Amino acid sequence: MSGRSLECELDAQECVRHSAPRLATRATITAGTSAMTRNITLTINGRKRTDAVEPRMLLIHYLREEVGLTGPHIACETSLCGACTVHLDGKAIKSCTMFAVQADGREVLTIEGLAADGKLDPMQEAFWNEHGLQCGFCTPGMIMTAKQIIERNPKPTDEEIRHGLEGNLCRCTGYQHIVNAVRTAAGK
Repeated sequence: MSGRSLECELDAQECVRHSAPRLATRATITAGTSAMTRNITLTINGRKRTDAVEPRMLLIHYLREEVGLTGPHIACETSLCGACTVHLDGKAIKSCTMFAVQADGREVLTIEGLAADGKLDPMQEAFWNEHGLQCGFCTPGMIMTAKQIIERNPKPTDEEIRHGLEGNLCRCTGYQHIVNAVRTAAGK
């Protein structure tokens, strides 16, 4: 056993006192991960909140799993579909493309934060009235992106609306009702 204790040999790890590298186990990884958290403070839908998160946690997972906001959806996790779109400091972003720690000190607005005092946001209302949704999976991301479109251009053409929505996929509609909803909201 080359001078090592039986405990070291049976432990499946090299003893630190024998200066051999220690093999990673589930227990050491878990312990190491929890020690590698970082406190972040964000304002989410108007409420300030502080949490300890792992540096590798995506913003979408933080919003859904830690904060409990399930409006932003997880779909592609490659930024192709737009289902996870939220506003970060007033700009529509795909929350699967950034880490929660990158949002530290910033303001996040999700679909849950749009309605006020039980009244739908004009964009939400337009999607409802114009039948701009079918299954509803893409709807939160579409609405968040559409809000940015009319904030940047209050009177967009149908072509400008379609161009602005290019990063958001809907597998149910032909997009015309979505375009109609954005145009309706822009008219309010």
